[in-house]
Amino acid sequence: MTYKKEYLEVFLKNQERLFDEPVAETLEDADEFLEECMAIVVDNYKELKKYFKENGGDISGMTKEEVLEQAEVFALPDGKFLVVEG
Repeated sequence: MTYKKEYLEVFLKNQERLFDEPVAETLEDADEFLEECMAIVVDNYKELKKYFKENGGDISGMTKEEVLEQAEVFALPDGKFLVVEG
């Protein structure tokens, strides 16, 4: 999968939310890293909740804001979400 440039930029800018040290320094590095860890893009919040439920993430009892604040969730400019398992 090749990620859109704006998705890579969001990840590069905010990667410290998930990692202590930068894991990527260029768009190409970010694309390779996201591909290696099988990061996914979901279309909306409903799909984000579905992803967590299907992959064992316990988000029951969490508000929408709390789910969106999870370190592995990156809000994208087009309303989608990038999910990166650290």
